[in-house]
Amino acid sequence: MKLRRSTEPSARVALQARDVRFDWAATPLRWMPTEPVASHVINSLNLLLPEGERMFCATYHEALPYVKDDRLREDMLGFIGQESMHAETHHLVLDQVFQAQQIDPAPYVAQMEYVFRNTAGRREGTAKAVENRLVERLAFIASLEHFFAWLGDWILNTDLERHGADPAMLDLFRWHGAEEVEHRNVAHDVAVYFGAGYFRRALMMLMVIPILLTLILRGTKFLISQDPALPAMGYPKLIWKVLGAMWRGALPGIPALLISALSTFDPWYSPNRVGSTEQAVAYLAASPAARAARR
Repeated sequence: MKLRRSTEPSARVALQARDVRFDWAATPLRWMPTEPVASHVINSLNLLLPEGERMFCATYHEALPYVKDDRLREDMLGFIGQESMHAETHHLVLDQVFQAQQIDPAPYVAQMEYVFRNTAGRREGTAKAVENRLVERLAFIASLEHFFAWLGDWILNTDLERHGADPAMLDLFRWHGAEEVEHRNVAHDVAVYFGAGYFRRALMMLMVIPILLTLILRGTKFLISQDPALPAMGYPKLIWKVLGAMWRGALPGIPALLISALSTFDPWYSPNRVGSTEQAVAYLAASPAARAARR
């Protein structure tokens, strides 16, 4: 495993986990009343993220002993703290919003456990195989983190209030999105430090795009199938409804997503191109859930 020193300048802040406190008592399942399908598309992230982010943390804990760069190590520890808080906070939504409204998340969560603990998790083997697997997982995380930072920037700058968005759920995703923007450089820097070169990262991005979209679409269909207020939908109808929500601005559009993905194939790609650290930090200071935890 070839380790490298990162020299990429960035708008760097000291990363730290923030306590947050959400009150879910009044949050409806379809938290954008005029956009029920879009609500479930974003709700699907509550099913997906806890296990995904636990895998991120486990992988970084595995990688930390190899890291000799003090600054990168500090960033990784801050990243782990933030991702751990994200995982636990989204997991609470499963209990306090989904199950409270007769949605059983267990079958889909079990699938995510398999995906992230087995398919994308650590595997035993020779020392060389374990090292290669670690670098692949770090590149996988870097690709996902690009999209999560992009989604974070989108939700920070999109007026979902005009769709009647529930304040608590909107704050959850804006708080999470702001921290994704804040730590957007870390996963890329770690992957590069561990020797994940351009072609390896490009190949991983080509894999991540369909995987992420498939998991979100499956999660959305799963939630709609359990929602008594919505009719069952096959994938063609669901995709048509999702495209309509994108057209109305309740979801990020496919063209913007593809442009963002293609930007990572630039040999001089930098995560600094995604979002604004200053905007993210400003939102984190004003987040109702973060302020509630400080009281």
